[in-house]
Amino acid sequence: MDEIPLSWQLGALAVLLLISAFFSIAETSLMSLNRYRLRHLASNGHRGARLASVLLAKTDKLLGVILLGNNFANAASATLVALITVELFGEGEWVVMLGTLTVTFFILVFSEISPKIIAAAYAEKLAFGCSYVLYPLLKVAYPAVWFVNLFVNALLRLLGIKINFAETSHAITMEELRSIVSDAGSYIPKKHRTILLNLFDLEKASVDDVMTAHTQIESIDFDAPIDDILQQISSSHHTRLPVRQGPNEDIIGILHLRKVMNQMRDAGTLDMEALREILAPPYFIPSGTALYTQIQQFQEHQQRIALVVDEYGELKGLVTLEDILEEVIGDFTTQSPMRSSKYHQEEDGSWLVDGSSSLRDLNKKLHLQLPLEGPRTLNGLILEHFEDIPEPGTSFRIAKHRFEVIQVQDRIVKSVRIHP
Repeated sequence: MDEIPLSWQLGALAVLLLISAFFSIAETSLMSLNRYRLRHLASNGHRGARLASVLLAKTDKLLGVILLGNNFANAASATLVALITVELFGEGEWVVMLGTLTVTFFILVFSEISPKIIAAAYAEKLAFGCSYVLYPLLKVAYPAVWFVNLFVNALLRLLGIKINFAETSHAITMEELRSIVSDAGSYIPKKHRTILLNLFDLEKASVDDVMTAHTQIESIDFDAPIDDILQQISSSHHTRLPVRQGPNEDIIGILHLRKVMNQMRDAGTLDMEALREILAPPYFIPSGTALYTQIQQFQEHQQRIALVVDEYGELKGLVTLEDILEEVIGDFTTQSPMRSSKYHQEEDGSWLVDGSSSLRDLNKKLHLQLPLEGPRTLNGLILEHFEDIPEPGTSFRIAKHRFEVIQVQDRIVKSVRIHP
């Protein structure tokens, strides 16, 4: 080494530290890649992404060539520093210790910590660039990597560890996917993020959560005079109405008001027989049907309105395709006065809400934390809380929220004030 100038030795040391830094960057950046984005870029023809995908598919060999090059560079750096130290300061225990501390400092700062921090911050750009170097390097160094992996695989078998990177699954659960969408921030517009999160909730919610209760269903009584029926049709805010008849007021069908208008336009008049001809059969579904399942059934049966019945066949409520779509994209602007007046904010910041309001809607729109196990409506929650029908003016707390009963009618809590 006496024949090699000191400047060349220092230059060689700098090169070795840079080589070690390169392998540190390659290791951290490739392991930090988003596998789903990588797959997307590779499928779109991005060459760097394709090379990175090939390398990551052989993670054991990739790590082998990275660590082989990194350790070789670090070992050579340590040896070179020791020689430089001896040449500058002579031999001795303190000189060896000084050389060891010096090379450790340089490797940590310039070849390990700093490169890995940079790689973690710019993983995608650096990983794709490193792939162009590592891909041919892996082919060149394959015999050495294969030889080292013989001992690695033997040790893994001895420990009873089985690893197959080709079959490693990167599937994620629904809750993990929900977290990804929630934390997407500016990458997904707020409205789109809300729609995606609502879609995830369709499997948890059932038709009971969004249906109109049977006591609030607007229906047509076929036992009423024809003039009263036509008056109700002309003033209705709905396009389809259930039809009742008989002493038990059983639902015998669904009347599409557009067909009624077409019939009146063609015939010029309308009687009960004509109404019966355009009456569609009712579509019944069981209580507890998941919204995700029901929206598929609406499509399969080519229906837009369904009547929810319990295990005894008693009518519980009515659900429409619009009700389910509103769970995904939010409320439509074209709503009946009955539906649009359920929430009203007072000047003091409190909310005056209808007792029939859905607990899921209250949690979503007013950012409350009401329990969803059990009753579906605010009225049901209050009755369960008291195990009785409370008097107007009664104040109480549920889930850290303060409520006040405003109106009770026909054994039902009609309106409630929710204080901030």
